[in-house]
Amino acid sequence: MGSVTFSPGYDAEAANEQETRTVRGTLPTGSPDFVYLPVEVPAGVREIKVSYTYDRPPVPAGTQGNALDIGVFDQRGTEPAGKGFRGWSGGARTEFFIRADDATPGYLPGPVHEGTWYIALGPYTVSPQGLPYEITITLTYGEPSPTVQPVYPPSRAKGRGRAWYRGDCHLHSWYSDGRRTPAEIAALARAAGLDFINSSEHNTTSAHAHWADQAGPHPDGELLILLGEEVTTRNGHVLALGTDPGTFIDWRYRARDNRFGRYAREIRRSGGLVVPAHPHATCIGCNWKFGFGEADAVEVWNGAYGPDDEVALADWDGMLVAAVREGRDGRGWIPAMGNSDAHRDPDPIGRPQTVVLADDLTREAIQEGIRAGRSYVAESQAVSLAFSAVGPKGEHAGIGERLKVDKDTPVTVRLEATGAPRCTVRLVTDQGVLFTSDPLPVHGSGTVEWRTTASYAAYVRAELRHEVVLAPLPGALAAFTNPIFLGR
Repeated sequence: MGSVTFSPGYDAEAANEQETRTVRGTLPTGSPDFVYLPVEVPAGVREIKVSYTYDRPPVPAGTQGNALDIGVFDQRGTEPAGKGFRGWSGGARTEFFIRADDATPGYLPGPVHEGTWYIALGPYTVSPQGLPYEITITLTYGEPSPTVQPVYPPSRAKGRGRAWYRGDCHLHSWYSDGRRTPAEIAALARAAGLDFINSSEHNTTSAHAHWADQAGPHPDGELLILLGEEVTTRNGHVLALGTDPGTFIDWRYRARDNRFGRYAREIRRSGGLVVPAHPHATCIGCNWKFGFGEADAVEVWNGAYGPDDEVALADWDGMLVAAVREGRDGRGWIPAMGNSDAHRDPDPIGRPQTVVLADDLTREAIQEGIRAGRSYVAESQAVSLAFSAVGPKGEHAGIGERLKVDKDTPVTVRLEATGAPRCTVRLVTDQGVLFTSDPLPVHGSGTVEWRTTASYAAYVRAELRHEVVLAPLPGALAAFTNPIFLGR
């Protein structure tokens, strides 16, 4: 792919003069995941603008049509995890601009320096006829505006000390493929009873500098806003949860490239958690194929509860059994969480939400609670749980903890629930479901107890399920907990 060139030099008397070039081409089936169009940007450019179109011919039933993503890298190059990244909109936009003081959502404002820029094309799917495209690049000359300086939200909010905090860590605004502004998301988060959220745009950090105004004191309560990214690869998506402001995590690799571990470590070095998202989702490229060896937690419940979540829940339970078998149940098991993945109306924010026991409402405390598994997932703020295991001498353990008792010592498991009318409580162990309650009363509150031993149940976790609509399928989840482990 040849480079696009413009006239060298800048005439100071021709401020705001524009030059435009148009490039056409066709990507065949089997194209690389990313194709780069070099653009030679001369000195004196104050703004670069790019628009594109591509053909969508009809295809036979069962065959994928054309879908072409787009982004851009500046003169610093396209090296993986390099400094050249300037933005990505995937397939959400047909044009974008960048200048020192502003940029299209999804893109990073800053100077347009002289050198070779690269328009990144991502042929997500290609029809049998190929993918014809047309790209138009417009450069505007003139003195640049002052470079905007980003302001980020604080890493702590006014909390309640050690308490249960509710959050939604998978959300999209108009800074990727969502349709809501940060202000709209923050308002809906507060209305949903949330204490914290995480910015998780697809393959861009451009939203990070637009959340500060939504944090801090507010009549409806303070909101802790964590910053991150949904790293959207061709072999699955992973939440970089609560990274340092401005941290960009690259997404241009597949499982076969054996590079995920490098980027998982980069997430942690930047203060974030590694959370595979919707691991059994059925959209192209969404199913998780990197394994869970690097995961700090896993998103078991994503949005409205459905069959893929049921598979993810069963798969996660199998990982708990493996942790017990391999002797990692004391420390190395992977906690579960749930998030809304809300993009636009009518997607509800905070359905579901992860409820975390944390020492305070700070980035570090919330992350530690998630990492330790001191959490449960609820379909809304209406649902609250208290789950514990108690031994005969008053030994006590809560969600994500271990009750250290001998294998034949009697243990009482107790669940208290509110906000779950007519829901059934199921207690799940490494053997499967060993206890199922009668439906809770219509007012939604109730308590169940079950007695067991560590030899009979290596761990216990609780599920609250709505009434069965179609037997023999289980009812949709209203809530579930991370496990309590039993035994020495």
